[in-house]
Amino acid sequence: MCRYVLRDWLGQIDLQRKNIKLKKGEQFIIEGESVRGIYFVQSGLVKVHRNLGDKETIVRFAKKGDIVGHRGIASEPTFYPVSATALEVSQVCFVELPFFLSTLRINPELSYRLMLFFADELHLSEQKMANLAQLSVKNRLAWSLLLLHRIFGGETEDGDIGLSLSKKDLASYVGTTYETFYRMLGELIQMGAITVEGKKIFIKDFQQLNRLASEQGV
Repeated sequence: MCRYVLRDWLGQIDLQRKNIKLKKGEQFIIEGESVRGIYFVQSGLVKVHRNLGDKETIVRFAKKGDIVGHRGIASEPTFYPVSATALEVSQVCFVELPFFLSTLRINPELSYRLMLFFADELHLSEQKMANLAQLSVKNRLAWSLLLLHRIFGGETEDGDIGLSLSKKDLASYVGTTYETFYRMLGELIQMGAITVEGKKIFIKDFQQLNRLASEQGV
């Protein structure tokens, strides 16, 4: 937020924001609760998730600089459609919703950037929904690993996807059971497409993963 507001508005942000330190596993947004405001991740890692029946589905992971809670923004009072939990010790910056909406009205560059973010997120959500219908678990896993590497891995030469996640969280992100996820992970290892060291996953053959990620109806 601070990157795209008018310089004169920074003082208002300092007056309104609240920095919150989170413990690992601490949930700070609860699905179904009334929207209070917006969070910006300052450090650490956060998972955004929702419950579908008795199963948890991870929508995305948020890192430093990412916004969380924006899915609750609407023209009328509404509820958070997702939850958010710190996956490691993290710090977030919180601003109340009325102030954030005022900030958007006064700062056109921030509004423009947020519009682009919403568009990108909508495209990604639609792609994930299509993957659930069109791709097998192995293919979805390949697609997800490539996406995580693009977002978090940067330009690491060793192929590290950039996140150290539990197998349970990865399974929830891919949209499958832990047992199926573990089996498909083993198949990718046998193919030589990836290697695993503890919670770290390294992509060794991008070509194989790209091929799997683009296959449909398997």
